[in-house]
Amino acid sequence: MLDLDIHIRLKRGSFDGEMAVHITEPVSGVFGHSGSGKTTLLHCIAGLVKPDSGLMSLNGETLFDTEKGLFVPAHQRHIGLVFQDAQLFPHLSVSNNLLYGYQRLKPGQRRFELDPVVQLLEIGPLLERRPGQLSGGEKQRVALGRALLYSPQLLLFDEPLAALDDRLKKQILPFLRRVRDVGIPMLYISHSMDEILYLTDTVTLVEHGRIMAHGRYLDVLGQADSSELVDGLDLRNVWEVTLIENNHEQGYSVAALGQERLILPPASAVVGKVAIVSVRAAQIALSRKRIEGITIQNQLPGKILRIIHRHHGALIEIDAGAVIVAEVNGKTVEDLDLRIGDLVFCLIKAQSVEYPDS
Repeated sequence: MLDLDIHIRLKRGSFDGEMAVHITEPVSGVFGHSGSGKTTLLHCIAGLVKPDSGLMSLNGETLFDTEKGLFVPAHQRHIGLVFQDAQLFPHLSVSNNLLYGYQRLKPGQRRFELDPVVQLLEIGPLLERRPGQLSGGEKQRVALGRALLYSPQLLLFDEPLAALDDRLKKQILPFLRRVRDVGIPMLYISHSMDEILYLTDTVTLVEHGRIMAHGRYLDVLGQADSSELVDGLDLRNVWEVTLIENNHEQGYSVAALGQERLILPPASAVVGKVAIVSVRAAQIALSRKRIEGITIQNQLPGKILRIIHRHHGALIEIDAGAVIVAEVNGKTVEDLDLRIGDLVFCLIKAQSVEYPDS
C-alpha cells in the first residue's frame, strides 16, 4: 500500500513550483515535458532537495513540515532510486553493487534475498563483472536489483530508459513489470506515456511546476486543465492476454482477452503463457453490428462506458470483457449517434496488434 501526501512550494532560479497531490495507488506514472518539474518532484520525495515550504508525508510518517521545522534526510527515508545512468559503483563487482544497501539493513528489515532477485532479473552470469563490462540494459537490471535488495518502502524511477535505444528499452520493460509485481509501491517518472501505460494506467501530470491532474489516465484526459499537456499523445491500449494457439505456418496466434478471442501476429510466447500486447486507440474502428466479408478478423462486442471529447475527436471507453479505448473523430460520434450504454463492435486488425517488449 502507498499513502503519499505532498503539498510543497519550491523556487529555484526561474523554476517556481507549487505541487499538491495525494497518491494512494501502488504504481503511478509521473508524466510531463522536459523542464516541467518531474525530476524536481522526485528529488523532493527522495529527500535530495528540500522544499521551501509545505508538508509531505509517506505512509503516515511526516517527511517534511516547515511549521515544525522537520526535514527527514534522504538516508533516513528508506526510499529506493533508479536513475537514467544506473549510477553503479565502478570499483565494485555486480554482486557487491547489488548488496550495497542490503548489507546496511538489519536482518528484520530485509524483504528480499540475493538469489531470488538475481533470478528475477536474470543477472546470474553478471555477478563477478564490473559495471564497465556491462551493456546499458545490463546496468539497468543491476540497478533494479540493488534498489529491490534495499527493501524500500517506495521505489522512484527517474527516466530509467531514457538513455537506452529502442532495442534495449524492449529488453528492460518486462523486468520493470516483474519489479512492479513484487509489491513495492512505485513512482515511474517519464516523458514517454507508452512506458507509463505499460506499467500502470494511473498518472500524475506535471507542467510548469504544477500538478495538473492525477488519477486514471482516461479520467485526467477528460480534465480541461490537462488538455494542452496531453494533446497529440498517441494513446495505446496495453493488455495482458493468454496465448491459446500459435500457428506460425499461417502467420498468426490466438489469445484470450477477457472472454473474447483476439487474433494476433505470431507470438514468441508458448501456449498457456501470458503475453503483453498493445494497440493504438486510433487503430480501433467501431461498428454498430458485426461485419461479414471483411479482412478485419477481430470484432469484439462491448458496451460503451464513457465518451471523452477531445478537441475534434473523442475517446470511447468500451467494456468488452477487458477495457478497450478507441479514438475516433467527431463525425463518427455524430454519424453513429454513439451514446453511453450502446453496444458496439471493436474492429481490430490482427497486424495492428504489437508486442511492446519484443
